[in-house]
Amino acid sequence: MLEQLVELDHELFLYLNSLGNVYWDAFWMAYTAKFHWIPFYALLVYLMYRRLNSKMFILTLIVIVFMITFTDQVANLFKSGVGRLRPCHNAKLIDSMRLVKSYCGGQFGYFSGHASNAMAVAIFTGILLKDKYKYLIYFMLIWALFMGYSRIYIGVHFPLDVLSGFVFGGLSGYAFYRLDKYLQQRFIYNKV
Repeated sequence: MLEQLVELDHELFLYLNSLGNVYWDAFWMAYTAKFHWIPFYALLVYLMYRRLNSKMFILTLIVIVFMITFTDQVANLFKSGVGRLRPCHNAKLIDSMRLVKSYCGGQFGYFSGHASNAMAVAIFTGILLKDKYKYLIYFMLIWALFMGYSRIYIGVHFPLDVLSGFVFGGLSGYAFYRLDKYLQQRFIYNKV
C-alpha cells in the first residue's frame, strides 16, 4: 500500500513537473523565493496593525513569529526523521524531471516547509482579518496553493510533501490563531 502511494506520488510529480517550460521558469523561481514576498508580508502586517490596537498587534506579531518558527522547525524535524529524498536527489527520477533550480536544497524533503509556512500564514491571517476583509482568506489560500505548486514545478518536492505541508500548516495556523485569540482575551480580562 505504501509503495503504491509512493509510486503514485512519483508519477504525479513527474506529470506536474513536466508541465513547466522555460517561459514560466523565471516566474515560478521568483514565486517560490521567500525574499520576493517581503512587500506582501509587510502589507499583511499593516492590515493587522489597522485591525488591532498597538499592544494586541505586538502580541499577535509575537505569536506569528512563534508560529513560523514552529512550522519551519517541525518540517525540518520531519525531513531528517523521515529521510525521504527530494525528487532532485532521487537517482531514479533525475533524468526524467525538470530541475529549474541550480541548487536542489537539502537531501530530504518530507514535508515541505514552504507549503506548511505558507498555509499557516494563509489560515492565520485569513481568519484574523475575515471581519474586515472577508475575501482575503480565499486569496491567501490560492497564494499558498501556488506556493506549494512552485515547489513541485522547480523540482524540489513531491506532491505528497506539499500536501502534508499544507495539512500541517493549516492545522498550525488555526491552532496559533486560537492561541492568539486566547492570549488577547486573557490580556483584556486581566487588564479590566
